[in-house]
Amino acid sequence: MLAAIVLDLAFGEPPNPVHPVAWLGRALGGGRSWLCRGSRRALLVRGAGVTLAVAALAGTAGALLHALGARLGTAGLALEAAVLALLLSVRALVAAARRVATHLRRGDLHAARASVGRDLVSRRTDALDSPRVASAAVESVAENLTDAFVAPACFYLVFGLAGAAVYRAVNTADAMFGYREGPLEHFGKVAARLDDALNFLPARLAGWAVVVAGALAGGRGSGALAVMRRDRRRTASPNAGWTMAAMAGALGVTLEKPGAYRLGAGPLPDPEAIDRACRVLALAVVVSTAAMVAGALVFRHFFFVAAWSPWVS
Repeated sequence: MLAAIVLDLAFGEPPNPVHPVAWLGRALGGGRSWLCRGSRRALLVRGAGVTLAVAALAGTAGALLHALGARLGTAGLALEAAVLALLLSVRALVAAARRVATHLRRGDLHAARASVGRDLVSRRTDALDSPRVASAAVESVAENLTDAFVAPACFYLVFGLAGAAVYRAVNTADAMFGYREGPLEHFGKVAARLDDALNFLPARLAGWAVVVAGALAGGRGSGALAVMRRDRRRTASPNAGWTMAAMAGALGVTLEKPGAYRLGAGPLPDPEAIDRACRVLALAVVVSTAAMVAGALVFRHFFFVAAWSPWVS
């Protein structure tokens, strides 16, 4: 996993034609085009079928690649690290956020709106002013700490490549289908509920990592903790509020999605707040990695003891 993190930070993501997450998106998009029609019950069943089928394919591919890597020795370790790196997305997330900050500094609000809407959020951005464009970027950085790093890493440590691949398939399905509008309200319901369930523990770990990172970055750990405790339930998602509220407190700003939520206390973000959010994200990656590796080692130790102690005694 550590090698995969290094690869992601060093090289980022490959082009979409050779990116496995893009392949998942194309498979899910094909299923949506073919099956997103009919009654509410039909939409629910078909959406569940598309989501579970693509997740099963992703998990099978991950398991096969792991089995192949196990036969290749050191080369297999490199293969597994490279595949896992494709399921993480820290460098791409930071690069997308910094592009928004660059456009805002140049006073190019049109480009900033286009960039944040294309790369970071699914909401309409054509009417957002500069502070709310910056807010959208910071919110995405915070929320995607879970989606793009902590959750796939957690599932890898517990279930291997198959677990990480299944998570990314479900998370991609939620990003494509999980909207309360038109037929997607029912077609994407299973994807949205599965994503909520899979992110339950990783989101909380990520939230606490932001609190610790806030303390390391500039002494705002107590503010991050206070805002996370107070505002984490203000979002429609049961998970997104943990990292977004913690980030708002760590930066001392208010994060606002108009008509949906306001998190934190203070001014709305500016381009510098986006840069500071990226620094907090980097520290949160380090903190959460240390916590996940330590947890995995402790789990494996006690699992080994529990499994073998009856035989030894």
